[in-house]
Amino acid sequence: MSYQAEYTASIENPEAFWADKARALNWYRAPQQVLSTDENRIDRWFADGELNTAYLALDVHLEQGRGDQTALIYDSPVTGQAQRYSYRELTDQVARFAGVLKAQGVEKGDRVVIYMPMIPEAVIAMLAVARLGAVHSVVFGGFAAPELAVRIEDAEPRVVVTASCGIEVDKLIPYKPLLDDAIVRSSHKPQSCVVFQRPQVVAQMVPGRDLDWEEAMAQAEPADCVPVKGTDPLYILYTSGTT
Repeated sequence: MSYQAEYTASIENPEAFWADKARALNWYRAPQQVLSTDENRIDRWFADGELNTAYLALDVHLEQGRGDQTALIYDSPVTGQAQRYSYRELTDQVARFAGVLKAQGVEKGDRVVIYMPMIPEAVIAMLAVARLGAVHSVVFGGFAAPELAVRIEDAEPRVVVTASCGIEVDKLIPYKPLLDDAIVRSSHKPQSCVVFQRPQVVAQMVPGRDLDWEEAMAQAEPADCVPVKGTDPLYILYTSGTT
């Protein structure tokens, strides 16, 4: 079907159009209602359906025999590092990090702030949060402490996930001092912080609060996907008005 035909169908009969698209997804519980109105007279799509985004992004591909296909390519022009993850490898990493978060008490509906550079671990963290039915809030890496503190207060995360530093063309940006300062400023204090140590900068850890990513992953039990409603939030995203 051409783009124009798809577009026309979506405008002329949106419920039928999106019901057809929804049938392509692997639901834990297939929705019986496509579009409904809640008690506040707000339209809700697939409100009685249950699914999990991480399951759809990863596990489905394993079940359909694509485990050895490439799921993620990391290619950094700054560090020169290149890395590929198959669906099987990425699913293993995501399930294990979901286990790390679960061990810290993260449950369905909880929030997790992700304050990281654009590295594979950021993707792993996002999918791990989704795997547990929790809500992630990605904060731009290197954001100043006052602005990061506001994001922490808004989300009230149980856990913050960060890296020891970001790497730009001509400088290193230590993230951990910014995060520590933000937590001091914030009225909400996360229960724990998981820190991915990059070799360029080793972050100072706060005893009793901070966990080393690699150490925590080595001890983690993989966590299963948690079904959530079709209307449950997946992430919190701020916009400047142009995104």
